[in-house]
Amino acid sequence: MEAKQLPARAQVVIVGGGIIGTSTAYHLARRGWTDVVLLERNTLTSGTTWHAAGLVTQARGTWGTREVVQRSLDVFHSLEQDTGFSTGFVKTGTMNLATSPERLAEIKHLASVVRGNKIEAEILDVDRTLELHPLLNPEGLLGSLYFPEDGRGSATDTTISLARGATKRGVRIIEGVVVTGVETADGRVTGVHTTSGTIEAEYVVNAAGMWGRELGAMAGVDIPLQALAHYYVVTEAIKDLPRNLPTIKSGDEYSYVKDEAGALMVGFFEPGSYAWASEGIPVNNGFIQLPEDWDHLGPFYEKMIERVPVLADAGVRLHFCGPESFTPDGQYHLGEAPNLRNFFVAAGFNSVGFLSGPGAGSVLADWIVDGRSPVDLPETDLGRVQRHETNRRFLEARVLESLDLSYEVHWPFQQRSSARPLRVSPLYGATSDAGAVFGELAGWERANWYAPDGVERHYEYSFERPNWFEHSAREHRAIREAVGMIDTSSFGKLLVQGRDAVSVLNRLSVNDVDTAVGRITYTQWLNEQGGIEADVTITRIADNEFLVLSGPATVNRDLAYLKRHIGNDEFCTVADVSGTMAMLAVMGPRARDLLAPLTDADLSNENFAFGESREIDLGYTKVRATRVTYVGELGWELLIPSESALHIWYLLRDAGEPLGLLPVGYHAMNSLRLEKAYRSWGHDISGADNPIQAGLSFTVKWDKPGGFIGREALEKIKDEGVNRRLVQFVLEDPDQLLFHDEPIYRDDQLVGRVASAQYGHTLGGAVALGWVKSAEVVERAWFQEGRYEIEVAGQRVSARASLRPLHDPKSERPKN
Repeated sequence: MEAKQLPARAQVVIVGGGIIGTSTAYHLARRGWTDVVLLERNTLTSGTTWHAAGLVTQARGTWGTREVVQRSLDVFHSLEQDTGFSTGFVKTGTMNLATSPERLAEIKHLASVVRGNKIEAEILDVDRTLELHPLLNPEGLLGSLYFPEDGRGSATDTTISLARGATKRGVRIIEGVVVTGVETADGRVTGVHTTSGTIEAEYVVNAAGMWGRELGAMAGVDIPLQALAHYYVVTEAIKDLPRNLPTIKSGDEYSYVKDEAGALMVGFFEPGSYAWASEGIPVNNGFIQLPEDWDHLGPFYEKMIERVPVLADAGVRLHFCGPESFTPDGQYHLGEAPNLRNFFVAAGFNSVGFLSGPGAGSVLADWIVDGRSPVDLPETDLGRVQRHETNRRFLEARVLESLDLSYEVHWPFQQRSSARPLRVSPLYGATSDAGAVFGELAGWERANWYAPDGVERHYEYSFERPNWFEHSAREHRAIREAVGMIDTSSFGKLLVQGRDAVSVLNRLSVNDVDTAVGRITYTQWLNEQGGIEADVTITRIADNEFLVLSGPATVNRDLAYLKRHIGNDEFCTVADVSGTMAMLAVMGPRARDLLAPLTDADLSNENFAFGESREIDLGYTKVRATRVTYVGELGWELLIPSESALHIWYLLRDAGEPLGLLPVGYHAMNSLRLEKAYRSWGHDISGADNPIQAGLSFTVKWDKPGGFIGREALEKIKDEGVNRRLVQFVLEDPDQLLFHDEPIYRDDQLVGRVASAQYGHTLGGAVALGWVKSAEVVERAWFQEGRYEIEVAGQRVSARASLRPLHDPKSERPKN
């Protein structure tokens, strides 16, 4: 490695010399980008990479993160041939043990889900499990899920090999240099300050591991992550121990076990860990090791002795505790910062940095070179980050829960419990009084379902019908058959104003927002490749004033995207006004019957058409009423000054009782929107999907004056045709459920995966939106033809496919 002599500039500066930073450098160099400098504050691997356990397991929680591990496997298989330095990778397989009926249900679902990524996985009975791993105690064992292509390797060896491959192609790696500041100009990163001088840079990559939050703060980028104490134990050598046994992961015992050089390593994802250095990672020489804590760890180790009895007579050679960085939602951060161009982040890997790092570096390098991610990863996008998530107290509470839940059963609809309540609607008390059972999204408390009198307000998690199923069905039917009201106050609201507001929004939007005052426009914002960066509605409330409605989890992202596209010479401002207004969606065939007697406004079809928005009197106050729907029924969204929200709630509640009005939660809203095949950004669509594939071509105004960002790419896609589309499905078996990521088969061929799903109480079966891909460009009809099946927990279930909404395909109900 070179001495601490910095160049004046570099095309890319990478901060962090762990496996992710070196992988990014290596893959950039392989793409021909060699004007790259990697800066490491201590020595390579000295952050958390050096003490990684070395597991390579493909069973990640989302389709995209599994694809990242697939890329890592490619690196493990090919790197030594390229560099001459071994990664130490050995294919051993992994077995996820089932020691309870709930675990058995979980692994059956997981086995199906991973097949959507073409990952080999097999459910084994007890005898076969013991045959592959004879050290296990079979007591309480019900079977296992076996991943034969999994393995293990050396984090240090892999990092050094990646560094060697990068430097031999011209990358400069400089150790012992600390970044002390980040330079920016006009919303773009321009370089870094260090203890050895300043480097101008076109791109900066934050791969600083535990220091990633502090480095982000230097650039004005929120990166919530927190180091936690993380333990493993290595035994003395065990006589006659078989080599290269499958790695064992036992969730009910919060542990994994692998053999290592004639000994066993037992690692833990146990409840009750603690935050380390939450006020800032100290300056040190790296290779941090935290004190032993047998009082804490002992009970978990003893429990694992019961599962692997040979541990009882094995001495302990090493009791290791080191810090690992975790994130509030348990998902790492990978991608470009939404508010700072060319500042890329790869941090917060929740103790899966070794197995994800080589692939993450590959993704990041392609992203920088090509201008877009090669893998669809909305779940890792920094745009999901909320400001409160970098609050130290919030981080400490929430990341501890992330670790606590790591090896628990991963239930459908599982809710977080820590650091709540934080953000509440003006209607929080009223919805609570009405029986609301709250979930949390982006810090917001939201009524997911309502418990009738006498019903306990809590979740009983299950892979079958949950305890709230029938209650949510009742809410669903209220909106389909009568009227319901949903507190949607958590939705994001962006006020866009100024002389150039029309031109800015029209440049971003595929639809034409230059409408009459009092009209709402549904539209997407695209990137240059035609991918969907935002899915919003825009209401023109004055000549130069618009209100953009976005989801609570995407509003920060959409705000940053909008600001990014306002030119320096344009008169246009945007403000997040989400907290100033409550919002109630009043939906159902009797919505007009409910609202009309409470206002002097004419709500008839002739005088208040679908898509219109205006301020009306309601009760004793005024609200903005917009005739629109996200559930496929007649209705109005009411934007209400926060101080008047309770008045409107109680007014509607009392007037609606004889009409069958019910308060309705988000679980029902989701089942209603899926029956109507309405899309949700981050679940069904994202930046890797275009409107033609997504069935949203109807929003695109191709000949709009001035065009829109991404039009050229979208026109090319339109001319060439597509081989991939978003399709609606309903299962033929009314007793089966769907959740997400289940594989889709057409005529016995794997063709796609479920994006989002819930039970459709009107359609009478589980309903889903799923991506289907053909081998070549085909006609639209191909996607509805053929024999479709969706695999659920190892069982293929017949499904009906449609490119038109299965509920009210002509969209007549909202317009009556």
